[in-house]
Amino acid sequence: MTRIEESIVNEVEEEIKPKTWKDIAWSVVKTLLKVAVTSVLLYYVFRNVHFKDVKYRLYHANYWWMLAALISFFISMVISAWRLQSFFRSIELKLDPRFNFRLYLLGLFYNFLLPGGIGGDGYKIYLLKKNYQLPARKVFWAIMFDRLSGLWAIGLITVALIFLIPQIDVHIAIPLGIFTVASAIYYFVAYRFFREYTRYFFEGHLKAVMVQGLQVLTIVFVLLGQDFSGKFSPYLLSFLISALATIIPISVGGAGIRETVFQQLTKVFPMDKSLAVFLPGSFYIISLIVALLGIYYVLRPKRLEEGLPSFEEK
Repeated sequence: MTRIEESIVNEVEEEIKPKTWKDIAWSVVKTLLKVAVTSVLLYYVFRNVHFKDVKYRLYHANYWWMLAALISFFISMVISAWRLQSFFRSIELKLDPRFNFRLYLLGLFYNFLLPGGIGGDGYKIYLLKKNYQLPARKVFWAIMFDRLSGLWAIGLITVALIFLIPQIDVHIAIPLGIFTVASAIYYFVAYRFFREYTRYFFEGHLKAVMVQGLQVLTIVFVLLGQDFSGKFSPYLLSFLISALATIIPISVGGAGIRETVFQQLTKVFPMDKSLAVFLPGSFYIISLIVALLGIYYVLRPKRLEEGLPSFEEK
């Protein structure tokens, strides 16, 4: 087990154990730091964009389109859980689809609403290692390749959108060539050093394109809810760039980071400033609503455990 893998597993196990006052203090400090970063970023954003303009957009949105956005995002989470199951199958981990989705929702809840505590991915590693007697390393890399497939899909859609934005004065062959070479290297490394995880490699990455496509569609629906009739591509590209920025877990659920990236990109692309802040804010609210579904399995953990193997099956 590498140091990264071991540190993740150790962190999860420490979170499960009874807390000392030092553990509690450090958890509180981490939470406060993330809240502070989120607050500073949002303060910076609303110094440049009037909050009342963003609030006006929220109050006067077409909520049927917003409902469509919510449904689109929820379906993307269903497919995202299905994608993760492809990588679990690579390590002979055959989860009941219902249990897999419940665990995925619980992971979303942990990632969004418990920013200073146990992470969603860490909890999956802990629970699956404990109940299926699998090495934590195997579960770790299955989850890691699931995340990498999402980044690859963002890259693919980004290249397609670059072609539609005249402000980006670069021949399409350049980003397409870079993406193609990077994809070939990515697959070579995966096949050479992690061959076990390439058994359902293309299946998992196809599902990743579906996930990111549905999340882009979520933004399209939010735009339509604003009676938007301009060019969609600058907003969609900005959304994908902001998604890459949220990889760094320095704020609460990515709040503040997306808005800051969007606000900065209004200097590059022809976008309405209030709309550029409203979009990531709406996406955060939609993501939060879906993540809240995971609290059910915190309150009723036995419902989560349905689908786990019996003692004889382990």
